[in-house]
Amino acid sequence: MTNTVTFIGLGTMGQPMVRNLARSVPVAVFDVDPNAIDAAARNEGVTALAGLVGGAEGDVVILMLPNSAIVERVLGDPGDTESFAGRLRPGTLVIDMGSSAPLATQEMAARLRERHVAMIDAPVSGGPRKAATAELTIMAGGLAEDYERALPLLRAMGSSVTHVGPAGSAHALKALNNLLSAIGLVGALEVLTAGTKFGLDPRTMLDVINRSTGRNQSTEVKVGPEVLDGRFQVGFSLPLTVKDITTALELSASMGLSLEVSEACVQFCRAALADLGGQNPDQSEMARYLAKATGVNLTR
Repeated sequence: MTNTVTFIGLGTMGQPMVRNLARSVPVAVFDVDPNAIDAAARNEGVTALAGLVGGAEGDVVILMLPNSAIVERVLGDPGDTESFAGRLRPGTLVIDMGSSAPLATQEMAARLRERHVAMIDAPVSGGPRKAATAELTIMAGGLAEDYERALPLLRAMGSSVTHVGPAGSAHALKALNNLLSAIGLVGALEVLTAGTKFGLDPRTMLDVINRSTGRNQSTEVKVGPEVLDGRFQVGFSLPLTVKDITTALELSASMGLSLEVSEACVQFCRAALADLGGQNPDQSEMARYLAKATGVNLTR
């Protein structure tokens, strides 16, 4: 039985996830930002941890962190009794819900298993809007018994939860999903740019595309309000997009695959990020980069 949950990482996604999780189980929270801790602790059922070490007492530790490097920094060496991972009790379950690198996840899961600490990867899809309504899509990788133990907690945060394979499988699928999503967004922006250059109205184009075979999640959800209306608030940053799709491309390369469309998409997104600068631009702001490069502005 899960009596207590430690949740580490209270960013844009972590805050609503904690709020929903706390409706079913007590949650102790930690983040490097004290303001984020204070904000989360205002929710009923949530308590603030004075420091990271105290979180090692949780029956389940959930990580919602940006990347594998930070996960490894937080957990530390499982063989070091002074590290966070080294303080975890046998029987503890670690759930990495961020977008970590699959191979790094496999390695960490194996090292934790040596200490009789279980680990699953359970990254999410759906963004802040779905996180707020507990309608995230969650994919999970790990041993079946560890997945079953985590399932009630995952269902408190998501409406679709699927066990996809052993440790690292879910992080692989998440990276590949985000790569496909980025391809859809970049493709939509380029198609609308070409049509607008020809003389078509971009909103008319979008309306027709969304009733045709070219539609995708970006055309249906992102492009209209975020690009054509100029809001640029998808809620997922371009740096994180580049990180995730690079992970997917590196995973493919490690298996000897050369994927030309994927490589072109990653190159485009990297160029957009370099051009837009270091102010953590929203994913949708790639439209600004494309407008600058082509002279065709989709925003009205």
